[in-house]
Amino acid sequence: MPLFDKPLSELREYRPERDEQPDFDAFWQRTLAEAREHPLDAEFTPYDAALSLLDVFDVRYSGWGGHRIAGWFLVPAGTTEPLPTVVHYIGYNGGRGFPHDWLATAAAGYATFVMDTRGQGSAGTPGDTPDPVGGANAQTPGFMTRGVLDPDDYYYRRVYTDAVRAVEAAAGHPLVDEERIVVAGGSQGGGITQAVAALVPGLAGAMIDVPFLTGFRRATEIVDTMPYGEIVKYLAIHRDHEEQVFRTLSYFDGTNLAPRGTAPALYSVAMMDMTCPPSTVFASYNHYAGPKEIRVWTYNKHEGGQTFQTREQLRWLRDLFKNEG
Repeated sequence: MPLFDKPLSELREYRPERDEQPDFDAFWQRTLAEAREHPLDAEFTPYDAALSLLDVFDVRYSGWGGHRIAGWFLVPAGTTEPLPTVVHYIGYNGGRGFPHDWLATAAAGYATFVMDTRGQGSAGTPGDTPDPVGGANAQTPGFMTRGVLDPDDYYYRRVYTDAVRAVEAAAGHPLVDEERIVVAGGSQGGGITQAVAALVPGLAGAMIDVPFLTGFRRATEIVDTMPYGEIVKYLAIHRDHEEQVFRTLSYFDGTNLAPRGTAPALYSVAMMDMTCPPSTVFASYNHYAGPKEIRVWTYNKHEGGQTFQTREQLRWLRDLFKNEG
């Protein structure tokens, strides 16, 4: 796969005009206020993961609509004092999997909180959280067009809210230092991370890896790969819904959320990525308001840096918390 998007020199300066609705902030304030009407009621149940160096807990807490969201919580065995914490979000169609899938940040000495993604978890890794709400419109297979005709009904309104509540659930645990919480994820998880960085004040950092859910319109115009291709397929049939669809998506677009993120951020981008095109990543990165760095993987597709990026993230976390200390 050759390079197909803008050259890197242009991408570093690429700041497209944002298509943001006048009630953008009011929408999210209302959404989170509605979610907080339900008690968080976070439960951490000891779980036998056969990991002798870690204490592991099965997590349940209330997300959007009071729906119970599953997760994992891992800390070094015998921990008694609050730790810096990484809250992880998951890629498209993946689930929380098993505790042994989440060892990197735990092995580095951080408390590790993993949020399951509602309705997903049937591709790659298993999930345990249903989505009891269906979209009000007909949709393509997948999640991208579920409820896409109305921001209040859209699937990612629920997911982003679950993700904010995950930070709140983690912060309430006695082994979590609530002033040193970093959010992290790749692909869909990267898009969710970017949203949480915008919606939760006071985070210590955000690790936003090859993010999805950003630059929707441009993505649909330059690639035909899934999951953005779900939007293309929908609009190919529902030809009269284009403006309505992109109006809804604008409330969830990382390009509009990024200017509201102020925590230090580590991004990554893959220059041959036809799932999350480089220009969509740089659009958000260049609009991001906080201190930021980006790792560029020139010869990679959507896999990005993989374990090389994990190494970058662990070093970045070490330096972040060392500098804060």
